[in-house]
Amino acid sequence: MCGITGLVSNEKNKKIIIKKMTDRIIHRGPDAEGYYIDRNVALGHRRLSIIDLSNGKQPMYNEDNTVVVVFNGEIYNYIELKNELSKKHTFKTNSDTEVLVHGYEEYQEDLPKHLRGMFAFAIWDKKNKTLFAARDHFGIKPLYYTLQNNALLFASEIKSFLEYPNFKQELNTKLLGPYLSFNFTPTEETFFKNVFRLNPGHSLTYKDGNIKINKYFQVTFNEKKENYQKTVDLISKTMKDAVERHMISDVEVGSFLSSGVDSSYIVALSKPDKTYTVGYDIPKYNEIDYAKDLAAKLNIQNKSKKITKKEYMKIIPKIMYHMDEPLADPAAVALYFVSKLASEDVKVVLSGEGADEFFGGYNYYREEVDFNFYNKIPFFLRRIIGKICGLLPEMRGINFLVRRGQTLEEGYIGVNKVFSEKERKKVLKVEDKLQNKEITKPIFELHKNDSNIIKMQSIDINFWLMKDILQKADRMTLANSLEGRVPFIDTEVFKVASSLPLEYKVTEENTKVALRDAAKKVIPNESYKKKKLGFPVPLREWMKEDDFYNLIYKEFTGKNAKKFFNQKYIIKLLNDHKNNKKDNYKKVWTIYTFLIWYKEFFN
Repeated sequence: MCGITGLVSNEKNKKIIIKKMTDRIIHRGPDAEGYYIDRNVALGHRRLSIIDLSNGKQPMYNEDNTVVVVFNGEIYNYIELKNELSKKHTFKTNSDTEVLVHGYEEYQEDLPKHLRGMFAFAIWDKKNKTLFAARDHFGIKPLYYTLQNNALLFASEIKSFLEYPNFKQELNTKLLGPYLSFNFTPTEETFFKNVFRLNPGHSLTYKDGNIKINKYFQVTFNEKKENYQKTVDLISKTMKDAVERHMISDVEVGSFLSSGVDSSYIVALSKPDKTYTVGYDIPKYNEIDYAKDLAAKLNIQNKSKKITKKEYMKIIPKIMYHMDEPLADPAAVALYFVSKLASEDVKVVLSGEGADEFFGGYNYYREEVDFNFYNKIPFFLRRIIGKICGLLPEMRGINFLVRRGQTLEEGYIGVNKVFSEKERKKVLKVEDKLQNKEITKPIFELHKNDSNIIKMQSIDINFWLMKDILQKADRMTLANSLEGRVPFIDTEVFKVASSLPLEYKVTEENTKVALRDAAKKVIPNESYKKKKLGFPVPLREWMKEDDFYNLIYKEFTGKNAKKFFNQKYIIKLLNDHKNNKKDNYKKVWTIYTFLIWYKEFFN
């Protein structure tokens, strides 16, 4: 795992600039650094040594030094690719990086289609004076780019761009409204104006001052009603292969472990020597005992830590710095602490992200099954009921009726929606024109003939998974110089998951039905049937306590809050939560994390 930076420009001080840009992300790769600089380009690399420790240094070149690459990630089918490419090309190392150099010579812009893994890389073609960059199918590894002063800059993290002397640091205020709904940045644009993320499954070509973006992968589903037991066996076989490939390393591999089926399945298949768990003093938010039980049954180690409220409060500014953009997912903090705990022993960990989105794990999906009777009411009647309920205060039952009075395309943005667009108007002082359905429309268009479950899964994969879950997984592990690997998020695993019919994913009794039965074969306790919890955090309770409340109140009454928000309204949200009038913790947290992020980067 590494950090990469680049500058395509004719300016003369590229050596100084690229060094500063690369040093800014030293946490991504503290083991080594490397650079390539010529008249047209400067490439930088920070290395976290995992495979071929002695010969895997970057940048890496082809035989005549006309193709050079900087790479962040792991290619899990590199051995097969190397065997194929060795028929025409000479390899100097045993690293997966060199596959990219010779793969580019062979396949050119089709290279990403041949890769199985997590990656963000950039290749400079000296002969054609062309930069080619790509990001993996599901966005496990990040890549950002911007045009500044006739120069193209790219990097693993936006903060690298702050070291460019001509970088114009300006807030993209039009994203504040969507952020309040999604709780993360849901667009290709970022909160830094004119800075863009290269979307997952896309590549970028830069030549003669022109950028061309190409999509090489699209999330699609193809349901097949195969024999159930045969399907469970196929999941078992595919997951075993994926985990084995994700264990390839020249250093020790550990694993995160919670109480749920996802991480328990990964640990039961991989059987690492060491596992890591975090929890809290409040029992219902503590998974440590469950994790220790599984570890004991598998005869492996489990190290754990209880996160205190004081630690949680103190680390938030650092979390926002490492995230680059505001993220209101409370689990990011827990992920930071479990990564820090693991980094004391190992350089690589496995983690269970992706199972819910691929295999149908969210309880929200069960509405399509549990409340099928309500869907039988003619839509025009549900529409009327929904419109009437939309005039009433938000609450659980009312919200259900509002949702069922809309098409999925009108209202669904993911499993973790925070503010409605209606309430955003009351909260914000800045212009709020970018509607949620403008953002989600391309995904819904692609799946217009699919079932509601598939539509929801695709929205959750393209937004919640790619732009929240994987974003925080990358940043929180690498903030601690730790490589996180996610075996569920694998192209071969997705091929199987995307073929499952509805009843193999969700029933009235459970979610992730077929996956749980596959996991049951190897998990020696009852984690395989445990209800979905997520990464539980006691924020709801902590916000009502004076120290945490005062911390948030200070920001809500400050000058930054006055600039962006209706202070009277947001203070009422906070006070209503503290006084048990309404459960507003998600709304409060979404505003608070933005204010802390803004202070880190703009004050």
